[in-house]
Amino acid sequence: MKKAILCTMLLLLSTCISHAQSVKPKKGFVRVSGQDLIKPNGEKLFIKGINLGNWLNPEGYLLLLKNSANSYRLIDEAFKEMVGEAVTDDFWRAFQKNYVTRQDIRYIRKTGMNTVRLPFHYKLLTDEPYMGYSSKKHGYAVLDSVVAWCQQEGLYVILDMHDAPGGQTGTNIDDSYGYPWLFVTEKHKQQFCQIWRDVAKRYAKNTTVLAYDLLNEPIASSAFPQDTAMLNTRLDTLLRRGTKAIREVDNNHIVMLSGSFWGQDYSIFKDWNYDDKLMFTCHRYHSDTTETGIKDFLNYRTKFNRPFYMGETGHEPDQWIAGFCRMLERVNIGWTYWPYKKMGNPTSMLNIKEPKNWKLILDYTESDRRSFKFIQEKRPKQQLVKEAMDELISNMQQRNCGINAGYIKALGMKP
Repeated sequence: MKKAILCTMLLLLSTCISHAQSVKPKKGFVRVSGQDLIKPNGEKLFIKGINLGNWLNPEGYLLLLKNSANSYRLIDEAFKEMVGEAVTDDFWRAFQKNYVTRQDIRYIRKTGMNTVRLPFHYKLLTDEPYMGYSSKKHGYAVLDSVVAWCQQEGLYVILDMHDAPGGQTGTNIDDSYGYPWLFVTEKHKQQFCQIWRDVAKRYAKNTTVLAYDLLNEPIASSAFPQDTAMLNTRLDTLLRRGTKAIREVDNNHIVMLSGSFWGQDYSIFKDWNYDDKLMFTCHRYHSDTTETGIKDFLNYRTKFNRPFYMGETGHEPDQWIAGFCRMLERVNIGWTYWPYKKMGNPTSMLNIKEPKNWKLILDYTESDRRSFKFIQEKRPKQQLVKEAMDELISNMQQRNCGINAGYIKALGMKP
């Protein structure tokens, strides 16, 4: 009997050890070496991953909404017009809870990926009202959960400020008011640096966090031609300032810098040797799938002799995805495709089914709502809108999403 018990205990111990080894936290930090990233064990790290876009920075087009509701602020406003503030806040809380869960992180890892890029709205880490909360304590708890899940699954995390104070692009993707006020307002600059300092202090010793992506796709240059030179200069200065704020509390993590003009123009960087843990993140959509399509990035990489990483790309058929992916691998540029989930679209890993009455919401958001009279006349039935919102929460859950197997295979991963 004692022998049987001993055997059982040894078996359980062996199972626990095996499980612990399979999800063993990474020891040490990834470092920059020339144009490569080097893991603590001396092996090269080639980033292969996905963006958790639309979760903590909702964007209208990923929910089939159009120009009149193409940023969080505009979506939030439309929902509040249709169903009221309380119901909308409850919806956003459920959205945060269900869009990405531990099951999603586990699935991403099972496909073979090694990294997730986590876009977040700066308001998540403040006490400003955002997605049903007004608590940076809650926001940090959300980030802590994702980092913990990724640590357990053996994934790296890149933290990406997708929506900065004041806005860094002046377009819908940063939830701004039509101009990159971040670069001309000292209060916004201070808040930007303070948030990154707080983030870095929190994760300074966390080896699951791979890097801090300081600023997503700054400056839509074509929209502000008269201010481009000034904005580019101030972008370079602000990135230096943000890096300095991080280094006050964290000398371990890599800092990622994005060029201007949607993360494509790196001529703004005259000196990149002020920090030995700097690298560059670039974005490219709708290009040639040969090296010609990213020739500018390759030239900049040669000039800087620092790693380049494709932080975003995608929105294309499987054949394009496969060609672009293999090309990036040939030229040693890691990638995180955009995004993990979309509604009604196969150009993502998972597909969210469109709710039954979602067109009512789409039609309302695109209607003329410039006065209270028009809002009252065109508002759809509240019960139907609530049902569609509830159905979306159910449909976005990983177990209820369709798997776009062709897309995942095109990435070189296993569905």
